[in-house]
Amino acid sequence: MNNKVAVYRKEHFNAAHRLFNPAWSNATNDEVFGKCNNPNYHGHNYELIVKLTGVPDAETGYVIDLKKLSDLIKLHVLDKFDHKNLNLDTKEFRELNPTAENIAVVIYNLLRPVIKADLDLQVRLYETERNFVEYPA
Repeated sequence: MNNKVAVYRKEHFNAAHRLFNPAWSNATNDEVFGKCNNPNYHGHNYELIVKLTGVPDAETGYVIDLKKLSDLIKLHVLDKFDHKNLNLDTKEFRELNPTAENIAVVIYNLLRPVIKADLDLQVRLYETERNFVEYPA
C-alpha cells in the first residue's frame, strides 16, 4: 500500500502565561495584549492535536503506533509544559513570548527530531474552544 494516511493524537495540558514584550512600555503592552498582559499571569486549558501523515507500514498497518506517539508527546511536551508557568518555569519561553503561535512552533520543534523523518508532522493547538493555531500552516 502506497497511500498516505493521516493519524491524529489529541492531548491536553494546563499552563499559565503572560503575553508581554519587554521592549515596549506597559501602556503599549496593555494596548496590544489586553488582559493577556496581566502581570500576575493567566491560564489556559490547552488542547493539542498532533497530526502525522505517512504510508502505513507493510507489516503493522500503522503509520505510527499511537501509544508510542502518546508517549513521545508526554515526554517531550506535557512533562515540560503541563501545570507550568510558561514564562517562568520553562527555558523555551524565557526569551520568547508564549503566544499560541510560538507555543505551536516550539512543540513542533520538540517533536520533529523524535518522529521518523518520512512522516509529515503538523501541530494544532487550541488555546480556547474558538481560538487555535496550526504549524506548519
